[in-house]
Amino acid sequence: MIAYFIIGCEIAFWVFVAAGLSVRYLLGMKRTGIALLMATPIVDVLLLVATVMDLQRGATASTIHGIAAIYIGVSVVYGHRMIAWADRYFLYWFKGGDNPRGQKVYGREHANREIQGWFRHLAAWCIGCLFLYIMVLWIGDAERTEAFTSLIRIWGMILGIDFIISFSYTLWPRKIPLEKMK
Repeated sequence: MIAYFIIGCEIAFWVFVAAGLSVRYLLGMKRTGIALLMATPIVDVLLLVATVMDLQRGATASTIHGIAAIYIGVSVVYGHRMIAWADRYFLYWFKGGDNPRGQKVYGREHANREIQGWFRHLAAWCIGCLFLYIMVLWIGDAERTEAFTSLIRIWGMILGIDFIISFSYTLWPRKIPLEKMK
């Protein structure tokens, strides 16, 4: 049941984003649009409450419960950026704004962007793992929380791989394509 709720929360996040942008730009109701966009963190709180309630009822911690913590970490760190990304594309598609795809960067600027992205990933990892560790301590049963410790290890490995990729651009920066140099 919690899996459906997590999926529903992800859908609700994007529904609030789409509704907020539609109301803001297509209907010209900026305040209402902003209010709908500001509702997205409420989805995260509901997700956390549902996960805690399920675990409190005695459910064994599963990967799905852990994904809720990961979702919250990612949403806290990337939520604003995801909404800004959607905003740029919405403006482009429906209001004739600038093409967001034309904003590629190269060299040192690209390397810096990748490194900043890794630090954001690290922040999401810290927040998500904090929630996972709190739930591990709260439940107090290593057998029931094995899925959480496994998720922490897997996400840590992914973070390590991201580190290698992101910082590799410092040594081997992305070069400007020849057609753009002309």
